[in-house]
Amino acid sequence: MTIFYDPRCLDYSEAGHPERPQRIARTASVLKERHSNWGWQQPRAATDHELLRAHSRQHLEHVANPRGDFDADTPFYPNIDTYARYSAGAAIEAARAALRCEPAFSLMRPPGHHATGQRAMGFCYFSNIAIAALDALEHGAERVGIWDFDGHHGNGTEAIVTGNEGIHFASIHQFPAYPGTGAQSFANINNYPIAPFTLRKEVVNVADQSLQQLIKFKPDLILVSAGFDAYARDPLLQMTLEPEDFAKFGEWLNRIDVPVAVVLEGGYSNDLPELIDAFLTAWNG
Repeated sequence: MTIFYDPRCLDYSEAGHPERPQRIARTASVLKERHSNWGWQQPRAATDHELLRAHSRQHLEHVANPRGDFDADTPFYPNIDTYARYSAGAAIEAARAALRCEPAFSLMRPPGHHATGQRAMGFCYFSNIAIAALDALEHGAERVGIWDFDGHHGNGTEAIVTGNEGIHFASIHQFPAYPGTGAQSFANINNYPIAPFTLRKEVVNVADQSLQQLIKFKPDLILVSAGFDAYARDPLLQMTLEPEDFAKFGEWLNRIDVPVAVVLEGGYSNDLPELIDAFLTAWNG
């Protein structure tokens, strides 16, 4: 297991914002303490060429030189362009490692799956997983599956990959909830909306169904948008999963005969390090 991580991603914050540096710092500490045999690697920044596969030139310029906050959830921070490029670069490098049959996890911020080709939103500036998927198609993969089990719909990923015959996208998420999308499936997009407070067993069954459907696409690579806000005690949603459920997701990935890379998205409870550790430990086998 290789963990892509750069402590510089902890260097920005806003008081009271749920997407805070402690999410990553505490997780890194737990993983380093418990898994001394895992490798740690600093990512590089994504290039303009890599970002432009998913985003417009205007979007890149806006993230680099905004006139203020992008929206109420997505603040402007000094140098956010640089932090977001490193997060996207980590996703790219994790995907490339997976194509070499080396399992990899991107433990970085900011997250990405709400960012569309033209807009930063939902704590996200660049669409890390979509950028990584499009890069993988340029580096040996013919088909890429994206499995998004974050509790919020990956609207940005969906918007970018819709209609791309080389990508199949599956999102399991609470609905209704932010950002209000993801109620329907179409084309290469499979959405699995789940009502608030749905029984835990039912959520797990839907997640299993979504992954099995993705495997039928016969992808050369599966990229996972791993959000942990479907946890029963996450402050932003009303879902019902427990740590052992995230471990089960990891077990499923361990058993499939497809290269896998995982990119962190959401998860805002104080238990996030334990949830990530349960998932990664089970995935690593």
